[in-house]
Amino acid sequence: MSKKGAHHGGSWKVAYADFVTAMMALFLVLWLTSQDQKIRDAVERAFNHPFSSPTKMSTGIIPNEQVQAVQSKDGSFDSASKAELDMLRRLNDDMLQALQSNNDDQNKTVALELSPDGLRVSVFDRARQAVFEKDTAALTNYGKWVLTTLAWQISRYGNFLIELEGHTEKGRTVNENLDDWELTSNRANVARRVLLQQGVAAGQIRRVVGYADTVPMANLDPGDEANRRVTVMLKVKTTQVF
Repeated sequence: MSKKGAHHGGSWKVAYADFVTAMMALFLVLWLTSQDQKIRDAVERAFNHPFSSPTKMSTGIIPNEQVQAVQSKDGSFDSASKAELDMLRRLNDDMLQALQSNNDDQNKTVALELSPDGLRVSVFDRARQAVFEKDTAALTNYGKWVLTTLAWQISRYGNFLIELEGHTEKGRTVNENLDDWELTSNRANVARRVLLQQGVAAGQIRRVVGYADTVPMANLDPGDEANRRVTVMLKVKTTQVF
């Protein structure tokens, strides 16, 4: 004789769990089929090699029309730990996403380069989209947005040593009160102040220097405006800084 109010089993719970699992699998399949080939290949690699370490070719840099991404071809990443590399890649991706969230024309204003030493962020001061007021170290509104966005992202990761460099092109008309050395040094220092304002610890900053027109970009005419830039180098702490 059955007891009053007895439970009649939990088989429905198993069936419901199977239904939810099936729906989840269907959702993932539909999502994956809607992605481009690069993402599908990345997912396939993740499932085939779930415990593989990052390689030289896996930089986490996603080229796009607004932010120029450059991959270093020399050196190795043996000096950095997997955790440090993963953090650099997350920071790289966060920067890309943050810069893409603005509708202004950012074409080639920022270049990200993952190198054996860390992540190099180059901010170009182009005539078409100026970061600094002409021949000064005063930021334009656009420049304030770019540097503040980068600085805020960097401040979220407190594990890097930072070097700041200012550069300019050869043949620039020199202001008698501000030569190339002073201009590039002042611009690098402005970038330093923006970093500090956004929460970067002062102890992370190890070098602030202006190089005038002495270090043009590789494979570029020294007089090209693309040499007019400020770079922020984020180094892993295992890398010695002199």
